[in-house]
Amino acid sequence: MLDEVHKLALETIEKNKQAIIFVPSRSSAEKTAEDLSKLTNMQLTELSNTVLKAGSTPTKQCRRLSHCINKGIAFHHAGLLQKQKDLIENEFRTGKIKVVCATPTLAAGLSLPAFRVIIKSLKRYSGRWGMDWIPVLEYMQMAGRAGRPEYEQFGEAITIAKNDAEKEEIHERYVLGEPEEIYSKLAVEPVLRTYLLSLISSGIIKDEKSMKDFFAKTFWAYQFKDFQKLESIMDKMLNLLEEWGFVTISGKTVINNDFVIATELTSEKKESRTLRPTLIGKRVSELYLDPLTARHLLDCLSNHTNEKNTFSLLQMISNTLEMRPLLRIKVRETDKIQEELIKNYELLLMKEPSAFDPDYDDFLSSIKTTMFFDAWINEKDEDYLLETYDVRPGEIRVKIELANWLLYSCEELCKAGELNRELIKELSKLKIRINNGAKEDILPLLKLKNIGRVRARKLVTNGLSNLGELKKVDLTTLSQIIGKAVAEDVKNQLGEEIKEIPKGTRKGQLSIKKF
Repeated sequence: MLDEVHKLALETIEKNKQAIIFVPSRSSAEKTAEDLSKLTNMQLTELSNTVLKAGSTPTKQCRRLSHCINKGIAFHHAGLLQKQKDLIENEFRTGKIKVVCATPTLAAGLSLPAFRVIIKSLKRYSGRWGMDWIPVLEYMQMAGRAGRPEYEQFGEAITIAKNDAEKEEIHERYVLGEPEEIYSKLAVEPVLRTYLLSLISSGIIKDEKSMKDFFAKTFWAYQFKDFQKLESIMDKMLNLLEEWGFVTISGKTVINNDFVIATELTSEKKESRTLRPTLIGKRVSELYLDPLTARHLLDCLSNHTNEKNTFSLLQMISNTLEMRPLLRIKVRETDKIQEELIKNYELLLMKEPSAFDPDYDDFLSSIKTTMFFDAWINEKDEDYLLETYDVRPGEIRVKIELANWLLYSCEELCKAGELNRELIKELSKLKIRINNGAKEDILPLLKLKNIGRVRARKLVTNGLSNLGELKKVDLTTLSQIIGKAVAEDVKNQLGEEIKEIPKGTRKGQLSIKKF
């Protein structure tokens, strides 16, 4: 039996129009698209094959998307590869794709030819508080995708209500509702401390007076109105930056053994206290790191010893604000995550927070995120990661890029902070493993162009684990392992002359193993 969403979508297609269906989650987007694709009779074979080839190897998600697109239906969420998202948006504009089932990530910044927007639910999961109504502004963004002036004379935004009571609630809350106030991002501590450090590092702010003059002209100050309270917030941020070793404040009153050493400054003189970045503070600003994250990384790197391993470093970068959203722990996974934590407890570079600490759930999520990274660098494929950790290909790429940035930042912090130089080699090696999803034994082969983890593993499986062994092996054998074109390219990179392989040449000395 068809539900209301399917009926509305099919009615839109019958009118030769297009629709966007907004759903609360990625799994819901995929399921809705899959169910709807069973009800259409379109055949877009060429487009379906193009989607399937967007990634290096087709995953379960890719095959699912390909099947849906063959029927003129697509799903769209942050877990897709960027190539797939671009293709879906472009083909929706051309009219080949009739319906896109999407999470709210598609709601802002895009103008698409959707005559009808169908909003399946206006509630979202909000952590420990369960399901809650979304903001009015988010509803307006989704509804605003319908009837864009460059495509349609008018559009329809339809919300599905479960009963009359919910219908009235939706009408009052959203149709008649006013959008929420827009607040300055400077009101958020991570943004303020990052911005403040960058202004000091760049020399725009040189003392407390110039700091207050600068922030007095911001939208934050205009909105906040109570500038005296703003000054106390800025003082708090300054003190934190000084405590963490990222700025110096000259002209401060120094207290030692309960005696005031320096003369107490008047309020006028306090405004003239100079602010300077430290060497490491300037590097933190250049790396675009949140100072809190930088302090966390420096503390962890200082605690690193030879007994620690890649798990230690992976958990260090996983437990940062920059890596959020972390992988959410499902109820059935809790025991498994706890077991992993106990097993690797001695490897942690940071102190485990109390179970009553508000950040404890995020700490546990960092352990799951660490397990995902560990599986990736041990060459688990994307389907395994999807099944085991519920991480989709697009998310994998995002997490890899974040990890790459954080590990590079760690290298730079080690240099600026004059920490263990040997640790820089470990960080560099881990960065290569993260980028390639590779075990340590194939790293020498990854230096070669067109050799990724799959081809490198084939070579190692067949006894070719370094560049010296690749030079010794004959072209015929190498071609049988990784293909003629790549084998010739490898030989070229190794500086060897390429001779044509005679047809019917017998296999080389190695016994070729299937991989």
